[in-house]
Amino acid sequence: MSNILVFGASGQLGQCLQHVAKERNLSNLVFLAEAEANILDEEKLAAVFAKYQPAYCINCAAYTAVDKAEDEVALARKVNKDGAVNLARLCEQAGATLLHISTDFVFAGTGNQPLVETDEAAPISIYGLTKLEGEQGVAAQTSRYFILRTSWLYSEYAGNFVKTMLKLGHEREELKVIWDQVGTPTYAIDLAGCLLTIIETRNQQYGIYHYSNEGLTSWYDFAKAIFELSNTPVRTLPIRTAEYPTKATRPAYSVMDKTKAKTQLQVAIPHWRDSLKVCLSRL
Repeated sequence: MSNILVFGASGQLGQCLQHVAKERNLSNLVFLAEAEANILDEEKLAAVFAKYQPAYCINCAAYTAVDKAEDEVALARKVNKDGAVNLARLCEQAGATLLHISTDFVFAGTGNQPLVETDEAAPISIYGLTKLEGEQGVAAQTSRYFILRTSWLYSEYAGNFVKTMLKLGHEREELKVIWDQVGTPTYAIDLAGCLLTIIETRNQQYGIYHYSNEGLTSWYDFAKAIFELSNTPVRTLPIRTAEYPTKATRPAYSVMDKTKAKTQLQVAIPHWRDSLKVCLSRL
């Protein structure tokens, strides 16, 4: 199989891809350091494409500081939109397929039914807006793309909610966690597995997909599960979003329907609690 280039390789999902590739004995993934393959540097990108002649590119690079994005609009847009467009354009020229990661934050989160791919995207934060612009930019540049919207990503790698809760749980006797934002935690190892399955099966059902673990929960109940399964004795109190103001507004309900991913990508998706147990056992 031809080369698979991974951009944003040092981030959480990039590290999870390295883990899963090793498990599956895949030796044709090229994990690119940002210095070699900054997605904003078109000249360097062109050189990377010429050197490796990829059949697939996985874009894990993103500006993900949700609150900071409200002040750093131009930077967030550069990375999340312009960088994605640069990759899509080069993929189109090279005949390569692009796998691009997006987010549940493209939705307003005002409903109460699981979101399907054709539901209206109406982001309520700069982060969500720039990620939506990235989706649109990718679709305008190439026809060979998979856009996977995901949510509440965590793993044993990099910084994330699970690791933060474990740290705080050992430092404090009491924690307050938001209960009125509902979504689905996603184990980044599972998402990495889905991405590599798309490639290994040579799937050509291009388009936008929703991928998170199964089930739904609030941040409060997610935290309670983390403490219960890790035997961390900390008192956890539910609070409303209004009691913990942030610069960026988050969707109140961003549970995504995964029917399309399960049928067209033919992936089995674990329940969030089962995947959390796996992650905690590895931590």
